Amino acid sequence: MNYHIGLVEDDANIQNIVSAYLKKEGYEVTIMDSAEKGWELWENDPPDMWILDIMLPGMDGYEFCKKLRTKSDVPIIIISAKDDEIDKILGLELGGDDYLTKPFSPRELVARVKRLFRRTLPKQNLQEEETDRLKVDHLLIYREDRRIFFQGEEYEVTSKEYDMLLLFAENPNRAFSREELLLKIWGNDYFGSDRAVDDLVKRIRKKMDNIPLETVWGYGYRLRKEEE
Repeated sequence: MNYHIGLVEDDANIQNIVSAYLKKEGYEVTIMDSAEKGWELWENDPPDMWILDIMLPGMDGYEFCKKLRTKSDVPIIIISAKDDEIDKILGLELGGDDYLTKPFSPRELVARVKRLFRRTLPKQNLQEEETDRLKVDHLLIYREDRRIFFQGEEYEVTSKEYDMLLLFAENPNRAFSREELLLKIWGNDYFGSDRAVDDLVKRIRKKMDNIPLETVWGYGYRLRKEEE
């Protein structure tokens, strides 16, 4: 399902950047530069989520948020240059689900959009949810967001660390040779020592203490899964 997002923002630069990032993720985006135009969209083609600026000409974002909440529980992310705690509290109390202060990273906004959709809207079916979520004992991976949890704690990982953990989690208890790991993670065009594999494993082990990433002596590595 392609979700429809209404972006109410009067800054053309922010409009273009945010819209481009959201469309890249497959979302349909309608851009409006005023809350009045946002309300027209709500009455004619209501979006599945709103990204709403506070400082707007005419009706401001607070008023729009309050008005919208009398009609719907649709998810709302507030973006604002106002970074005082009182402004954030007011935005959330009026019905905003999240509050992001300008300037912000477009990638962070996209991540918050995904999390909010996952939290507020039902999945199309259980199979879709299970496809995104991969769990091996205490290791949990959300493929779509590239998020890693171990023993209940989220870890920031590099791209190669994520790729290795995902490969092991998709193939628990299978031993991979160093050559296989080089091919699957670094690709055919990698030229270098297989020590890169050992160094990557060391970094993961140092970052996630007690992760059952085992050495298969003289061969490679595997992720041990506890027997059922």
